[in-house]
Amino acid sequence: MVNLEISYSDKQVTPFGGMVLLKRFIDKTGIIGKLSELDLPEPGSNRGYDSKTVIQSFWLSIWTGASRYIHCDWLRYDTVLKKIFALEQMPSQSTYSRFFKKFNQARNTRVFTQLQKDFFDLISVDNLTIDFDSTVITKYGEQEGSAKGYNPNKKGRNSHHPLMAFISETKMVANTWLRPGNTAAGSSCVAFMQETFHEILSRKKIGLVRADSGFYNEDILSYLEAEQLNYIIATRVYPNVKSEIYGLTNWVSLSKGIDLCEMKFKHEKGKERRYIIVRKQIAERPKAAGKLLFEDMPGYRYSCYVTNITLPIAQIWNIYNSRADCENRIKELKMDFGLDSFCLNDFWATEASFRFIMVAYNLIALFKFAALQSKQFATLRTVKSYCFALGAWLSTHANKTQLKISLPVKRRQWMDGIFETIQDKSFPIEYSIA
Repeated sequence: MVNLEISYSDKQVTPFGGMVLLKRFIDKTGIIGKLSELDLPEPGSNRGYDSKTVIQSFWLSIWTGASRYIHCDWLRYDTVLKKIFALEQMPSQSTYSRFFKKFNQARNTRVFTQLQKDFFDLISVDNLTIDFDSTVITKYGEQEGSAKGYNPNKKGRNSHHPLMAFISETKMVANTWLRPGNTAAGSSCVAFMQETFHEILSRKKIGLVRADSGFYNEDILSYLEAEQLNYIIATRVYPNVKSEIYGLTNWVSLSKGIDLCEMKFKHEKGKERRYIIVRKQIAERPKAAGKLLFEDMPGYRYSCYVTNITLPIAQIWNIYNSRADCENRIKELKMDFGLDSFCLNDFWATEASFRFIMVAYNLIALFKFAALQSKQFATLRTVKSYCFALGAWLSTHANKTQLKISLPVKRRQWMDGIFETIQDKSFPIEYSIA
């Protein structure tokens, strides 16, 4: 066993030299300049941090691995990374807390609807598929808005129950609201949809709306129909729906163990709509999702969807199935972006940080598409490993400062190619979904 001799150096080094790629890309988007146009809190003194510095530092902390406010202190001593992002100083944990506590419901609405609209102006894509979903974020304290509600993983624990809207084609977050943990899945959904469609995505065309059974209620269906939007929504199998399904006989076999059927149905206070029912034989599809509905037919699981689209029933089901990608986005947000960990006692402060995390996520998604141009970079964790986590230091010679990145010779051409791609990029980006 060999013990290496230990010594110390004052040389300024960063483990994240590859973040210079992201810095140049963000500069090209102009999104930092857009922050100056928003209703952001002003510092309380001449020595306070300006809002752009706080937000950039918060994003930078997330991108380099922070999942709690205390982690954000790590980067305060990384002088090279501060130089890369042109930041003289980076805030402490208490600064973030004071900053986000200056947000309230009205400010959140003004800031994030405009910021998200500015972001999506960077992308040229239309006929969007919007997937609405909700998730549960467990809380281990008495933070404002945390309450006992539906929590499948930590039953009885306090939680928040946020609403989220995803864009299927770009794998980005269109909008999000934080809600108390005891909020029903469909609560406030119409207002949330209105903000998403008429504010954030007002310059985009919506082609399809999908949602799970938590969004199955008459108010939401009627709103989507009034907006003339196509939709496919999973339904709750209420007793009257269950009774109708039991009497169906015109099943069509799609593949081994999967049968499809459709029916017209209306609730007492609703209108007649088209329903698609999927029946899966457990013996053939033991892992298939769905509910056991009938005691005298224990070998089948059922799923049910309501839609205003006139396509064949098999296409309707296939179109809805791709919505499962929402769960991957939520998983990445929790694992790589600290979505379930950045929390303050004040509810609207927590929502502000929550929504800034979504913008950080979208910027990485756009960077992966526009700069890396490769599907192998599926998550932020992968991007950090291959692109960002590169040792680097500053070198000054003849009054010229250079960033020296430690990189094997065989990877330098690849890195240069990314720099060139970013340099040549112009906005809005044509977002191909092929």
